[in-house]
Amino acid sequence: MQTLSPFSLPQDSSLREEVVARLRDIPDFPKPGVLFKDMTPILAEPQLLGRVVDAMAAPFQGQRISRVVGVEARGFLLGAPIALKLHAGLVPARKPGKLPWRTRTERYALEYGEDALQVHEDAVRPGDRVLIVDDLLATGGTADAAARLVMQLGGEVVGFSFLISLDFLPGRERLGRDKVCALLSY
Repeated sequence: MQTLSPFSLPQDSSLREEVVARLRDIPDFPKPGVLFKDMTPILAEPQLLGRVVDAMAAPFQGQRISRVVGVEARGFLLGAPIALKLHAGLVPARKPGKLPWRTRTERYALEYGEDALQVHEDAVRPGDRVLIVDDLLATGGTADAAARLVMQLGGEVVGFSFLISLDFLPGRERLGRDKVCALLSY
């Protein structure tokens, strides 16, 4: 794993090996040619999940994080315990039409088409220091849309924490290499 500045994940090779051993590869999901990294086996093991959450939160301890944005849907699963660990509020970033109150929307490009994320318009306040969490960083489009929502609401994106980063894709560069932490890099 690369050393990043100013944040870096703990250098726990046994944790990384255990996570790799538990990840399940699903070929051709959700479409042909994609190798999906299924993290649900990690969620089933409370001690391992706790260690993953601790590692993903550690670089941001002491950074006065006030909000953690969990990106739909696996970002919710990691974002909620990370928010608790950092004593921060959780903000769900959801697909359109899933949140019950007034929202802000940010659209982003996909390989074929477009998608969008929404947050409640009062989810982030001016001056909030925000960590964005998701399971996987690929091209960075989804996380970048979440960051734009945070900034529209007056928050500051302190960093991004991912379980996995696909470093052969441009996500780290798009988000700012020095703001991205990932437990595993491929």
